[in-house]
Amino acid sequence: MRETLRLLIDHLPTPIGELHIVCDNDGALRATFWTDREENLRRALERIYAPLHIEMEPEQNPHGLADALADYFAGDVCAIDGLAVNTAGTPFQREVWQALREIPCGTTISYGELARRIGRPAAVRAVGLANGANPIGVVVPCHRVIGSNGSLTGYGGGIERKRWLLDHERQLRL
Repeated sequence: MRETLRLLIDHLPTPIGELHIVCDNDGALRATFWTDREENLRRALERIYAPLHIEMEPEQNPHGLADALADYFAGDVCAIDGLAVNTAGTPFQREVWQALREIPCGTTISYGELARRIGRPAAVRAVGLANGANPIGVVVPCHRVIGSNGSLTGYGGGIERKRWLLDHERQLRL
């Protein structure tokens, strides 16, 4: 019998769609997913945390995470900066995801710049793949990474959401 990972899940309405918030019992975010991509949530969690069996229990505003994300969407774009995250992934992915959290709110960088910041300038494609595998969108701000020509390249939540998040942060950063 497989070991079980018990997670808490809540749903948050936002200006750009409903967001799933998944955390552990210690209050660390494990995933955020847009509900229109709900079929990807369980599959992603099972892939990320394999071989564990995932059980999700509904809980309203677990550890205040829904409130913090609601504050972000309401205009306090710094409300999510200190939220604890707990990601699985490879050491390289976790290095990329940590570097994402260091991109200042309201700014963008290219995949090449992100690769340079982690000391691996030749790993641009690998950085792009790690960015795309980020399970904690918005809080681990993969939306702040753009193409070298300034174009808005892929975002798991869709380009329109990426555009909205960047505009939201630019308008409200301190």
